[in-house]
Amino acid sequence: MNLSQIVLNRHATKAFDAARKIPADVAAELENLLHYAPSSINSQPWHFVIASSDEGKARVARATQGVSSYNEPKILNASHVVVFCARQNFDEAHLSAVIDQEERDGRFSGEEAKAGQRKGRGYYVNLHRFDRKDTQHWMEKQVYIALGTLMLGAAARNIDTCAIEGFDARVMDEELGLRERGLTSVVVLALGYSSADDFNAKLPKSRLPAETVISRL
Repeated sequence: MNLSQIVLNRHATKAFDAARKIPADVAAELENLLHYAPSSINSQPWHFVIASSDEGKARVARATQGVSSYNEPKILNASHVVVFCARQNFDEAHLSAVIDQEERDGRFSGEEAKAGQRKGRGYYVNLHRFDRKDTQHWMEKQVYIALGTLMLGAAARNIDTCAIEGFDARVMDEELGLRERGLTSVVVLALGYSSADDFNAKLPKSRLPAETVISRL
């Protein structure tokens, strides 16, 4: 696998081929990338809503109606759509759920190791909650790590994607019942296969020069 070639080939897909669907086994692989995406202190402050049916995609697309209507066809014609959600707060119950799962998965040598992890993670959670007062922003940054993981993984399987921030989060949260679940929508990713109408697929990739954005020490 040539990662450089994958990065050079991928692009933000502006038009999807509605007739082409991601095979079920590949969709399962991509879902696994979401499940095992990395996050700060293994916080996992997220939830992913996946729509692959016409009805499900139509529900997601309702949040693009109005000023963001240009994104509606991308969602409707994509094979799959993922709504990336962040928790509304990082409470003790979620911290305990993460640590208890790690214990079930055999990551602690004993109660002392478990207590040490709880103390260390609690420090960072409280740092963002009380000192920096940026818990929501911190959790959303973790969501974007999962977004990047899925985008790169999809490109490695020759699946096209388009990340979409142009939607009404209030409409999305209401349509999907997110707020009642302690969640809020952050970003949407459409996945599928580029169509002949995808003008961006024909354009050369453009980035600032490497020496502008990379420094070496």
